[in-house]
Amino acid sequence: MSVTEDAGRPGVVGKLSTLDRFLPVWIAAAMIIGLLGGRLVPGLDTALNAVEIDGISLPIAIGLLIMMYPVLAKVRYDRLDTVTGDRKLLWASLVLNWIVGPALMFALAWLLLPDLPEYRTGLIIVGLARCIAMVIIWNDLACGDREAAAVLVALNSVFQVVMFGVLGWFYLSVLPGWLGLAQTDLAVSGWQIAKSVLIFLGIPLVAGFLTRRLGERARGREWYETRFLPRIGPAALYGLLFTIVVLFALQGDQITSRPGDVVRIAVPLLVYFAIMWGGGYAFGKALGLNYERTTTLAFTAAGNNFELAIAVAIATFGATSGQALAGVVGPLIEVPVLVGLVYVSLALRRRFGSATPHGNRP
Repeated sequence: MSVTEDAGRPGVVGKLSTLDRFLPVWIAAAMIIGLLGGRLVPGLDTALNAVEIDGISLPIAIGLLIMMYPVLAKVRYDRLDTVTGDRKLLWASLVLNWIVGPALMFALAWLLLPDLPEYRTGLIIVGLARCIAMVIIWNDLACGDREAAAVLVALNSVFQVVMFGVLGWFYLSVLPGWLGLAQTDLAVSGWQIAKSVLIFLGIPLVAGFLTRRLGERARGREWYETRFLPRIGPAALYGLLFTIVVLFALQGDQITSRPGDVVRIAVPLLVYFAIMWGGGYAFGKALGLNYERTTTLAFTAAGNNFELAIAVAIATFGATSGQALAGVVGPLIEVPVLVGLVYVSLALRRRFGSATPHGNRP
């Protein structure tokens, strides 16, 4: 049994698998193992950094692909038209992700880090990188709408390729100039952004679609959803834990050696995640969306593409820069906060009542 199937039902906790029941414990352990490994094992971060292809960390890419594939294999692609026809959901997502999110991070960065320009710039870059990867797993754990998540993530990916560089120029150079604040240049290529989208979304999306299409054609939908999906489902959480270990091992020394800076960076991030997630829920409720789609809207608004943010910060300012550290602290804060919000979502599920016909549970 999976947390994504029944976590919202009374008394179900005792029936969950060990992996699902203690998920926060496993994630905390993965973070600690990664941090300690990066701090205590000589050369571990260097060895992990060396395993990359064209600037993409191979261990992180493998972990993310393993994490996303089972979730995208669960998507019922024949239902996507019910999502694309929901213009309220699509417009709400675009507004939250590409207007509210970047503007909010810009404001928080300048209000809370006025004396730390490198960290401030790093946080603004994080705010521009909208989530296209890990949000898939948070949405599934919270029993959000899988089909809606697939559509919104794909929509984010298109806008990311088109708008990331433009918004980076606006929020780091143009808007600060208008306000009489310090300006920064951001050098990022369209190919760098497109590469992130193609690897972290394109590969698992194609694999998930082909798996469902071929599996249902060969054995039928009942076999696919009752026999095949339960077998591959746990791989998503194993991939998540592996990714967390690798990510934190890569930056363990830098994070643990600068705790004061990490706290300063964490404060605006905590405020940002709370406002974006809460605002997403309030927006979805105001629009009359059901629990599944409201949850998907909230998580896709709150999540960020830390892979892209870190890559851009390192390429532009260097691996040891304050901008890169701010990008690394992003997932350090995002992972535990969004795990907690998964459980808050499941508690809120009762207030929405039962799922509507286009809910995403098989």
